[in-house]
Amino acid sequence: MDAPTPAAPAAHGPLPGATLDAVLGHLLAAPARCGAARLLCVDGPAGSGKTTAAGALATALTADDRVGGAVTVLHMDDHYEGWDGLDAAPGRLARDVVGPLAAGGVGTYRRYDWYAGAFAETRRLGPVGPGDVVVLEGVGAGAGVLAPYRSLLVWVEAPPALRLRRGLERDGAAVEEHWHGWGRAEQAHFSAQGTRAAADLRLDALGRLDG
Repeated sequence: MDAPTPAAPAAHGPLPGATLDAVLGHLLAAPARCGAARLLCVDGPAGSGKTTAAGALATALTADDRVGGAVTVLHMDDHYEGWDGLDAAPGRLARDVVGPLAAGGVGTYRRYDWYAGAFAETRRLGPVGPGDVVVLEGVGAGAGVLAPYRSLLVWVEAPPALRLRRGLERDGAAVEEHWHGWGRAEQAHFSAQGTRAAADLRLDALGRLDG
């Protein structure tokens, strides 16, 4: 996954201006489906650059006068219950966070602590208002259970060797076995969910629009 321990994202550059313009343009032209807010989902394989892309998009959205509301970033890494927690996380997030926000309420969740190997403090989000944007990034952000709430799905991909190198540089060689296991799990998830095909926009390893 993108950040199995609290660590800085891999530094592989900001998004090109053309990418930022395209994503923001598509997002702001789309209707709000998470209550009064727009939900921007950024998905793709581990190490592809989702966290970096989501951060750049959040910064651009915050600076854009067209947005008119608050921008919040949520990380799927906070919702997996460890290395085997991919399948359950999107449904739990839809039930406890996104669903309540869409209904005008407050979302709550317990952040998963990768060091302790257990869920930790409870966090609250919302309610959201007109013009607000919630950026959800990580493997599973594009799952079908979240589709009714999202305004835009962005898929980020990179070659497997590059993704593995980025992951091991960030998290250390000790997690390599976990990474390979996670890779098998995410591929099964993407296949079952049809995530790449469902994406509105796709980015390559350098953050450029793909197709």
